[in-house]
Parts: sequence; structure tokens; C-alpha cells
Amino acid sequence: MESISVFDMLKIGIGPSSSHTLGPWRAAERWITELKESNQFENIESISINLYGSLSLTGKGHATDYALMLGLSGADPERIPTDQIEGIIDRIKHDHCILLNNEKRVPFNPSSHIIFNKQFLPYHANGLTFIGHIGKKTMASTFYSIGGGFVVKEDANNAKKNFEIKCSFPYPIEHGDDLLKFCNNLNSSISQVVLENEKSIRSNQDIDFELKRIWDTMLESMYVGCHTEGKLPGGLNVTRRAYNMHQNLKGNTAYSTPVEWVYAIRDTEVKFRQILKWVSCFALAVNEVNAALGRVVTAPTNGSAGVIPSVLMYYLVIENHDGNFEDIKRFLLTAGEIGSIFKKGATISAAMGGCQAEIGVSSAMAAGALCELLGGTPEQVLVAAEIAMEHHLGLTCDPIGGLVQIPCIERNAMGAIKAINAAELALDTNPENVKVPLDKVVATMWETAKDMHSKYKETSEGGLAVGVNLTDC
Repeated sequence: MESISVFDMLKIGIGPSSSHTLGPWRAAERWITELKESNQFENIESISINLYGSLSLTGKGHATDYALMLGLSGADPERIPTDQIEGIIDRIKHDHCILLNNEKRVPFNPSSHIIFNKQFLPYHANGLTFIGHIGKKTMASTFYSIGGGFVVKEDANNAKKNFEIKCSFPYPIEHGDDLLKFCNNLNSSISQVVLENEKSIRSNQDIDFELKRIWDTMLESMYVGCHTEGKLPGGLNVTRRAYNMHQNLKGNTAYSTPVEWVYAIRDTEVKFRQILKWVSCFALAVNEVNAALGRVVTAPTNGSAGVIPSVLMYYLVIENHDGNFEDIKRFLLTAGEIGSIFKKGATISAAMGGCQAEIGVSSAMAAGALCELLGGTPEQVLVAAEIAMEHHLGLTCDPIGGLVQIPCIERNAMGAIKAINAAELALDTNPENVKVPLDKVVATMWETAKDMHSKYKETSEGGLAVGVNLTDC
């Protein structure tokens, strides 16, 4: 049984896309590791990369070419200062060479050495092949970016298996029913069961450290988005909205850090309309940062990165002013487990399942996590996740211009509001009366994904992507 850690589901990285940016970035790192392990790194004379399917069709808008160059250069997506990205890319384009892993200089012209092929490879919509040239000899290695920053090698037997996940948990969970069984047997909440699994591979100190780092990154992305104005890059001239929304909502309380900002928001008078606006503001802020190649947390993807932090922020600053790190920990542990159930039973890749696989899953994750913090039973937590996904089924991925902007940014706000509503509905639901369990909606989502036409799966060949005149944007 595939064991997926919370830290596999919630990763820190650079926007705008986990499957089209972070995934290719990680694939480039893995290819370099392969070259080193085979003792061929020093022999490489030149390199080229072929992109296939969705990576090719929307790769420019998703900065796939940037990600590949940064990954090949040895930059770390979790830690690289974002203000250095343009400089690295500009040098590669100007010099027509790349410092491979920051060690070995090889000729590289992005316009000719990154090839955008429109055809699809057989195992997944996001395929890419690295080719190393040594004299007349070539060394090719094919990877698939399967959503959420997960990367797999080509394998004819099982292309979906992620060989980076090598942990074995004491409480193996494949389906929602498995999770409920362990909760009942242990008389534990979902977050407690997930914590016990995590403790089998990490110390308590490491778990707390990484969860705090994840939350700090989420908080920073909301803070930066709320305090940055202007237009987003990419050519659509999309105006950032979180800045003006925040200015109109925040009041006059002084602050100078993200933590002080949280307390300042708590002091504002909040009514129903303001709640909607605050949650939307938080979600928009994160995804505007994501769209501008900023640092966010995949939750479970970059395109849906705004839902979970905005719902958790709602709990901390509006619903429960006494919220603390333990609440944050429980929320993230629960959300991560719900996301892993969707990944195992369906997909978190928009290129495979449309936007239901991104916003739908993130909304389900947030709904379940919020339900636990609000006192829901494990059964009600899964009901909340089911309700949230049920009302995202069939949602297409049709980004205009291949950019993670329209309609992606607004969809995060909608997914967050639906998550809060789903949690409240679940708290008033008797799970014994539920007709559609979580496992059924996961299976239905996967069947829907397989039935969905490819033009609605992150190819920019259908829906809004072709129904809107770019000159009007």
C-alpha cells in the first residue's frame, strides 16, 4: 500500500504550477542525480529537453522552461530567493550556456534546446525527456510530473507509482473507510492517527518544525499578496485584487510583521460580508503570489494553493481567536491525509482530471480539516470532504493563455468559501444518513476525470481558454 506523508502532500515551492513548474524542476534535479550516479555527469557535452502533452501545450504560461533551467542550474525551489530567478534565467538566455548543477558549464539555448512537442506520451499527460549528449552517444531519461510536485520515472508496469515515497506506516490508509477504522479502533481523531503515522518516520520535533515551516510559508504568501499591487506577469495584464481588497478591509491597526498582521485582523469588526471578503482576499493573495513566480505551499497543488491557508486563516482570525499552533498542526495533518486519499484513489493532476483534481481536492482537504477543528467527529470530517468535492465534480481546467490566472485565481476563493460551507453542513449532518460516502465520491471523481475530454484538462484547447479573445484581456 502506498504510504503518502503529509509532507508529500504539502510542499514548499515556486509558482505558478506544481505539475508544470515544481514537478519539472524536481525532475531536472533527479536527472542530474542519475547522471552523477552513473558517473556520466562530467562527460556531458550538451543537453536538450523534450516536453510532451500538457507540459508542451501550456508550458510557456506555466513557466516550465524557467523551472527546467533553474532545476538544471542546481537551484532549490524551497529556498532560492525569488528575486534571483529572473537574473539566472536572463544569464542563461544571454550566454547560451547553463552551469549544470552550479558545477559544469555546457552550451544551452532555451529556444532550441527546450522542445515543445504537442503529442502526448502514453502514461501521463505531463511527460518530459532529458537527453544528454556525449559525443555521438545520447542518454535519455523520461519522467512524468503527475501533479502536486510528484515526479515518477517511466515504468511500463505502473507509471502512476511514485518511487520517491518509500515509507511504511503502522496505520496504512488507502481509503476513507480505512481511516475511520483506525480512528474507531484507537478512539482517536483523524489528526491523531495521521500524527502516529508521521511519528513512525520522523521525530516530534521534526514534525513540528516542518509543519511550522509550511504554515509560515502560507502566512508569508498571504501577507505578501495582500501588500503587493500592480499587474501580474504573462501578458494578460491581470490586475492584482488582493491589495485593494485588503486596504478596504484592514482598518487602521498598525503592524509590521505577518504575525502582528494576524492580530490586527482579529481586532477588526467582522460581519458576514466581511468574512466572505476576508476569506476571498486571503485566497486571491496566495494565488497572485503564485502567478508571479512567488513561493507558496502546494496544497495539494500550486494552482489550488490559496484554499487551505485561507480557510485556516479564517479559523484563526475569525472563528477562534484563541487558535494556536496545535490547531494549525491538527488542520494540516487532517488536510494532508484527505488529500492523500484523493491522490491514491483518483488524481491531483489537472492534466489528468481537470480542475476538480486541484480546487476540488483542496476544498475537500480544507473542509475536512476545518470540520475537525470545529469539533466534528471523524465521520463528519469525511462527510465535509465529500460535500466539498461533490460540488466540484466535473470542473474543467481551461486556463486562458496557459497562465495560472484566469479563472484559476478566483477559483481558489470559491473553493475556500465552499470548504467553509461544507464543514458547517457536515457538523449538522448525521453520518449514518449520508448516501454518498467519501470513497464513493473519490471513485466518481476518477471516473469523471477519465470521461472528460482532453481539451478540458490543462491544455488551453477548450472552455474559457478558447472562448475568450486575449486581446480583450
